[in-house]
Amino acid sequence: MKKLLIVAGEASGDLHGANLIKSILEIDPKVRLYGIGGSRMQSLGFNAVFDTRELAVVGIVEVLSKLHTIKKAFNKLKALLEDDSPDIVILIDYPEFNLRFAKEVKKKGIPVIYYISPQVWAWRKGRVKKIARLVDKMLVIFPFEVDIYKDAGMDVEYVGHPLVDEVRCKFSRNEARKHLDIQENKTIIAVAPGSRMSEIRNLSQAIMGAVRMIKREIPDAEFILPLANTLDRRVVESFFHAADIHIKIFENSMHEVVLAADAAIVASGTATLETAILETPMVVIYKVSPLTYWFGRILINLDCVSLVNIVANKKVVPELIQWNANPDNIAHEILKILKDKEIYNNILAGLQTVKERLGRGGASKRAAEIIYETLF
Repeated sequence: MKKLLIVAGEASGDLHGANLIKSILEIDPKVRLYGIGGSRMQSLGFNAVFDTRELAVVGIVEVLSKLHTIKKAFNKLKALLEDDSPDIVILIDYPEFNLRFAKEVKKKGIPVIYYISPQVWAWRKGRVKKIARLVDKMLVIFPFEVDIYKDAGMDVEYVGHPLVDEVRCKFSRNEARKHLDIQENKTIIAVAPGSRMSEIRNLSQAIMGAVRMIKREIPDAEFILPLANTLDRRVVESFFHAADIHIKIFENSMHEVVLAADAAIVASGTATLETAILETPMVVIYKVSPLTYWFGRILINLDCVSLVNIVANKKVVPELIQWNANPDNIAHEILKILKDKEIYNNILAGLQTVKERLGRGGASKRAAEIIYETLF
């Protein structure tokens, strides 16, 4: 029986990890899968020694607040290398943690496959040399990532973006509304504030202020929020609750919620690509601690922050970052999308281009096949 240790430290990693596991189990139903993962991976029989929900964090200050938990998870994985050594280690995104762990794995002579590359094209490109020393094979999800790793002498393969397969909604927009019990003739705005508690804390106040402003302009507008599986519903409700505002929260319904919406307010991250694939015009927002933002401004080499605009290589959707992510700006950009047909159509055309650039699908299947080629 083969043993695969997988590390997925964020909500998006849990999603991609679950789909990778499905493809692995088709090849080898008897394989033993263990490591760090979330509820999606665990539902497929994955044995999690630590849950993704305990590790999902972004930013320098935010990481410091969870340092004890992160160290505990790291030490548990190190112990597994000694007590329950795997045949191969698969690292999914989550670069700061995973690259440190890869160093420990390398000492044991265990093969390391990295699925979903650190975003070296965005910041700290010098990490490529370190990655080349620690990783045996890199599986990338964007075509432009291949040359970055080839130039460093790495074994790299492009598998496509897993979201193309993962974002498959069986409904039309009106059918999604019926499924969620939402009136077809209402103006619907989705609010996707992120999968980490730090994101909820940083963005909720600005979102609530924007909701009030939008409601003044469009009184019958309704707001719906897809709850990330890394978050506690009661805690999220406490941030998005007010006497004059009702935001309806849906669990396990990210794609239906986004599809049902006329427009969306989306925290920068994987959710922006999911929203693009579903062709819902959006405003991208993000806030981190001032210290994290200051470091980011120094280190990040890109004009755009959102993955949608990066993949498009131009500004397709508005980005409101840090102090620009305020109620006035968020409401203003959403109202432009809803009221100006030309702006709406231009964004829609850009999202369709992004969708095409993400590829045809089959990423998880190709990744699983490559993993087993490496094993044998």
